[in-house]
Amino acid sequence: MTTTVPEKQPGREPAERLDERLIKTSPLKKLMGRPELGSVVGALAVFVFFSIFADSFLRASSLATVLYASSTLGIMAVPVALLMIGGEFDLSAGVLVTSSALVSSMFSYQMTANVWVGVGVSLLVTLAIGAFNGFMLTRTKLPSFIITLGTFLMLTGMNLGFTKLISGTVSTKSISDMEGFGSAKDVFASTITIGGVDFKITILWWLALVLVATWLLLRTRVGNWIFAVGGDVDSARAVGVPVNKTKIGLYMGVAFGAWISGQHLLFSFDVVQSGEGVGNELIYIVAAVIGGCLITGGYGSAVGAAIGALIFGMTSKGIVFAEWNSDWFKFFLGAMLLLATLLNAWVRKRAEAIK
Repeated sequence: MTTTVPEKQPGREPAERLDERLIKTSPLKKLMGRPELGSVVGALAVFVFFSIFADSFLRASSLATVLYASSTLGIMAVPVALLMIGGEFDLSAGVLVTSSALVSSMFSYQMTANVWVGVGVSLLVTLAIGAFNGFMLTRTKLPSFIITLGTFLMLTGMNLGFTKLISGTVSTKSISDMEGFGSAKDVFASTITIGGVDFKITILWWLALVLVATWLLLRTRVGNWIFAVGGDVDSARAVGVPVNKTKIGLYMGVAFGAWISGQHLLFSFDVVQSGEGVGNELIYIVAAVIGGCLITGGYGSAVGAAIGALIFGMTSKGIVFAEWNSDWFKFFLGAMLLLATLLNAWVRKRAEAIK
């Protein structure tokens, strides 16, 4: 018995074309379509490479160190990836981490308040700076490169200027003897021992952000909005996507990540140097790109950004474990960026070819 396909009628698509939406995608097609596929391959290659050339790389304590280095970067790389999927950049992300730590420290010290008050004030200030970036972007229609470059320069100057004005030096005063410091350190900078190996709590913060960001992207309406504004702003606005609110929210997400990183910085070392953070914004972007995010927006994943951060952590610590000259680190980082970009482009073409 044969099945006939109804002829196309005016105003209607052929039945077989309508049914295409119901066809199940094969596991191979799903795998090839994942933006983080290239970063997974790269991470495996880096892991095998340093497992061979660095004798101590596979030790449990060494892997814990790698995860810690990856988490401090990944906490920022994940929200930066979401922002890039939304089609924008944030060049102020690196110094915003330092700003967050400085506000917490100086407010607590000057007001002789419980350090948790300073932490709360820092959260409000940091989110306000993120909202400012998003607001200026949506109101002026200037490129995010220009807006956030201006914020970067202002924050760099404010970090140094306010710290020297209030503390008299380029670093903050110690707040380790203040009320609430111990509990805040437990939340942002504590160490968890598992099987005799010490793991930093930032790893848990990192994993939590990856889970929340992935759920947001793949299971919520907001995720659809993020992909839409990154793919085509005009089309997104035409179908009712709140473009301005989405972009402001993404910048506030980056600010939230900066707040977490800033508190970890403060409660890990007690004092904060006002000049820290400059240049880190490029590393966050590199991690997101290695993880499969496109510079043009509309494509990427939080998991990919996390893997990109893991590659960074393995490379930075692997060079140390291999006892190589650390001066070559930036060379390896640049090479990884180029190779990952080419691999991601190849994966996308393969994915489009088998659809």
